Amino acid sequence: MKFLTLETFRLGLKNLKLHKLRSLLTSLGIIFGVAAVICMLSISEGASADEMRMIKLLGTKNVIVNSVKPSKTKEVAQGNTNLVEFGVTRDDFSIIEKTIPHIRHIVPLRTVAYQARHGEHEAAIQTIGTTPAFFKIVNIGLEQGRALVSQDMSGTSNICVIGQEVRQALFPAKDPMGETILIARYPTAVPFEVVGILRWVRTAGAPARGVDQRNLNNEILIPFSTAESQFGETTRKVGAGSREYIKMQYSGLYITADELVNVLPVSKMVERVFKHGHAELDYEIKVPLARLELAKRKARNKKFTLGFIAGVSLLVGGIGIMNIMLATVTERTREIGIRRALGAKQRHIAVQFLVETVVLSTGGGMIGVLLGVTSAHLISQWAEWQTIVSLWSVGVSFCLSVLVGIFFGMYPAMSAAKLDPIEALRHE
Repeated sequence: MKFLTLETFRLGLKNLKLHKLRSLLTSLGIIFGVAAVICMLSISEGASADEMRMIKLLGTKNVIVNSVKPSKTKEVAQGNTNLVEFGVTRDDFSIIEKTIPHIRHIVPLRTVAYQARHGEHEAAIQTIGTTPAFFKIVNIGLEQGRALVSQDMSGTSNICVIGQEVRQALFPAKDPMGETILIARYPTAVPFEVVGILRWVRTAGAPARGVDQRNLNNEILIPFSTAESQFGETTRKVGAGSREYIKMQYSGLYITADELVNVLPVSKMVERVFKHGHAELDYEIKVPLARLELAKRKARNKKFTLGFIAGVSLLVGGIGIMNIMLATVTERTREIGIRRALGAKQRHIAVQFLVETVVLSTGGGMIGVLLGVTSAHLISQWAEWQTIVSLWSVGVSFCLSVLVGIFFGMYPAMSAAKLDPIEALRHE
């Protein structure tokens, strides 16, 4: 019995070796199917991980409020100059701070300038007034120097921390530490000493997609107290053929909840404060935790969709194997009759053909795994897309290839086993 089983396996493998090219072509559907599953899932996993990273960079305990210019704003025209007033106010800040529970930090932001200069180098750069807590709650670090500290908030310290793009634009050939930047304040400029340089803040896609759709690499951060005392509430923004004065008490708030479970309740209370205090929709509220949950659901749906699409190619590969094996059964009908006449049972014939399909699908699956992992790596290198090849995607795709071989090989194997020996011997 043991000898017959081993002989059955040997015959199955021998037949595949006799037709190497046909065996390879039969396996191509499985090879490309497995590779497609791994490639598509690795690209999806990489894109999802990048989106998750960007959302987590916002801080999952944070609620972010931004001032937004509404379509209808209060404007006072003076020649070619418009005064526009909108956004988050001190009253909003005070109400949130005094009435909403479960808040650990509330960090104000104020945009005070849009141009900066050092020597002969000048660039469009936003200057933001903020507090030391901002560096902690948005998880950014320093490459050189120091961040803003509490002592900087007590007076009118003219010091600043700059991003990497500011460094490249204003200090292309020297170290910015200790140097002076002139920040535009119409009709003059205010000097600020560089005391720190941020590490490069990675962004997803366009530069504007950084922390809360900000590009911290192209911003100058100064103490909030200095922003209030030296720049006031009105900033000047020059456009093509016009000048616009923007009156905005706060350009944004970062509100940090004490616990993760309190983030959504705090965001609802913040939303009620702004709905009650603002007739115009001159603000937007973003909740990274809610966006993170939505991104996770989207990622799961995308994986299922891409996995299904790629799995279709595995199905096609399985149909290809079944088609070839059915043709093989017809081609080897006389051989089957001879084996049956010599004493082989139906199960031996079925096992012989099933061995061939499983070997084809398993071998194709292994080659497909290697091709898929290699392709994912090449895509990451050449297209500069982040790809993540997970063990589960490799395992699932390989197991599917084996199951496809067994499923689609079963019918040809049973067809061969059920052939009548006498009729098979008469077959020409």
